[in-house]
Amino acid sequence: MLLLLSHSAEAQVAESGYSLPLSLAVEAATEAIRSCEAHGYAVSASVVDTSGVVKVQLKGDHSTVHTQDTSFRKAYTLVTFGPIFNLDKSTQIAELAKNPAGPGPALTSIPNVLALAGGVAIKRDNEIVATLGVGGSPGGAKDEACAEAGVAKIHDRVEAAAAPRSGSADVKK
Repeated sequence: MLLLLSHSAEAQVAESGYSLPLSLAVEAATEAIRSCEAHGYAVSASVVDTSGVVKVQLKGDHSTVHTQDTSFRKAYTLVTFGPIFNLDKSTQIAELAKNPAGPGPALTSIPNVLALAGGVAIKRDNEIVATLGVGGSPGGAKDEACAEAGVAKIHDRVEAAAAPRSGSADVKK
């Protein structure tokens, strides 16, 4: 358990230095909610950064109050454990949590961890840079499909973002 938690702290910091812009986080969350609304589901969506901090949280029209918590917890769970276990969706974490011989019991005992489908990684150059969680539809698979739609909406722009400059800064003389 201690080893698992120490890796979690390391995995929470984006190695590339890329930070998902607020405008893209809002767009992804909005698209996820729109996608669910198109199927008749009132949901909320949360985008969290690599430290597990909320970047944006949107409560969809007519969604119930608990949907905010579940969307956050799905996104938080994936951003903190996805890099450790090389997972892109919270469905995979839900499967992992079912294994009593594996890390399942430890996963489900950590605050804010929710091992349910509905979270999708936002990746740049194969690195998780944020996650999008959706809560409120009748079933995690439906939440996850809406989260996938939100991530797909911004994917190309996240991948195309210029990498931060490395090395020493230019010095003008």
